[in-house]
Amino acid sequence: MSISRARTNIAAAVAAVLFAPSAFSHVTLETKQAPVDSHYKAVFRVGHGCKGSPTVKIRVRVPEGMVGIKPQPKPGWTLQTIKGEYAKPYTLYGAQVSAGVKEVVWTGGPLLDEHYDEFIFVGYLSGGLTPDTSLFFPVVQECEQGVARWIDLPSAGNKATSDHTDTPAPALKLLPKQ
Repeated sequence: MSISRARTNIAAAVAAVLFAPSAFSHVTLETKQAPVDSHYKAVFRVGHGCKGSPTVKIRVRVPEGMVGIKPQPKPGWTLQTIKGEYAKPYTLYGAQVSAGVKEVVWTGGPLLDEHYDEFIFVGYLSGGLTPDTSLFFPVVQECEQGVARWIDLPSAGNKATSDHTDTPAPALKLLPKQ
């Protein structure tokens, strides 16, 4: 093998490790930033089960300030929404809303450990959210055997990300209104 080809192979291997999708280690969001006062498509990537066991339920808690949630049904999965009161009213399409979807649950599958899938809902990031902060979407992944709780939030001194934990909640960085 030539030195040039060896260098290319090494570079490719290093890139594969450094840039491997984090979906294979946690439940993550596909799009990790969005402006406030806009619609957002939340795509939750599930890249594995619970220590080899197939996934049978995904529960996503919707953060305060995201309203008008509409989840996407998935063939082979039952979809449930849990509704409740918001901490304060929000404006959505010119009307005040004080209650809505607080949690989305997909049950079914199973999604085998060696397979990958996405769970999706759309919603509106209210204009009252603060740019340059993050919204966190705690996710509980239930499997045939075991549970993975992707629910850890950042400490008070680190409000930007929860990546310094083994079980971070998926995070969305809020950008200024466009």
